[in-house]
Amino acid sequence: MRVVLGEDLFLLREGLERLLTANGFSIVASVDNAPDLLTALVEQRPDVAVVDVRLPPSYTDEGIQVALEARRRIPGLPVLVLSQYVEQLYARELLADGVGSVGYLLKDRVLNSGQFIEAVRSVAGGGTAMDPKVIKHLLGSGTRNELLESLTQREFEVLGQMAEGKSNARIAESLFVTDKAIGKHINNIFSKLHLLPSKDDNRRVRAVLAYLNQSNRATI
Repeated sequence: MRVVLGEDLFLLREGLERLLTANGFSIVASVDNAPDLLTALVEQRPDVAVVDVRLPPSYTDEGIQVALEARRRIPGLPVLVLSQYVEQLYARELLADGVGSVGYLLKDRVLNSGQFIEAVRSVAGGGTAMDPKVIKHLLGSGTRNELLESLTQREFEVLGQMAEGKSNARIAESLFVTDKAIGKHINNIFSKLHLLPSKDDNRRVRAVLAYLNQSNRATI
């Protein structure tokens, strides 16, 4: 997979390059400022972009603004945001187009390389990879819509772990149940959210986006 990396801190950028390369990714551009990042994203059209929120020149929100602009120009461009903070407004804006291929991780909560690589692959594959703290902020500002209200507490919990980008096996492991039980919960989620049969991955993303955008009361 081809990756564009946007990170201003030299040591962190070098570390990410080495980690991604060691796991089979190809770094097609690695930049330390917002203007170069936008150029790289538009010209390279990578399989996934890994982007810090705060980049030069002003170190405010240039990174995520570039990510949003790139997704406007290239709909569905996979973007994994790295930040020290939960930028709730921008997180919602990244999700608002309903496409998926979005991740938002907090730097100090990425505990190991496997977690990070799994997130990159999930986003590149069209899914989501949201830090639980980001999810909590998103849900705290919204109101559950009628279809989501029909989910049981366990189904809602499973859906939350799906939003983190976890596989069925990892969800089963964390909840101490079988893969078969998780599959049943997910099928119930699809049914209750009126997600008609299609590619399973597509239904999974649509269910997660409904969950993360639940303050929007439009139909799913």
